[in-house]
Amino acid sequence: QVQLAESGGGLVQAGDSVRLMCRASAHTFNLDVMAWFRQAPGKDREFVVLNNRDGSSQYADSVKGRFTISRDNAKYRVYLQMNNLKPDDTGVYYCAASNGEPGVYPNSYNYWGQGTQVTVSS
Repeated sequence: QVQLAESGGGLVQAGDSVRLMCRASAHTFNLDVMAWFRQAPGKDREFVVLNNRDGSSQYADSVKGRFTISRDNAKYRVYLQMNNLKPDDTGVYYCAASNGEPGVYPNSYNYWGQGTQVTVSS
């Protein structure tokens, strides 16, 4: 069953901006936490940002000041605005959701999208 679905990735140059979108169901959108993770080839899945139902957010240090998470409550959409992209941002980006306080650990999230590839060239 597909609960989350990402889109918007592609091949871009360093310094470019991209906005990713995650389509959520009514159920997953209203879970306690929505988050974005990414995974580069040969590396573990890495926390990027999470957003709580109270509106507060937590960002990885590597993306703070460049990435922004937001929601469209009417359409059950969550977005990741990525500015000033760097080659190290390259990877498959996943949206995820869970109840409780899953934090930065991917194994704590119950729902995942299929991922969208973002490749940043230098």
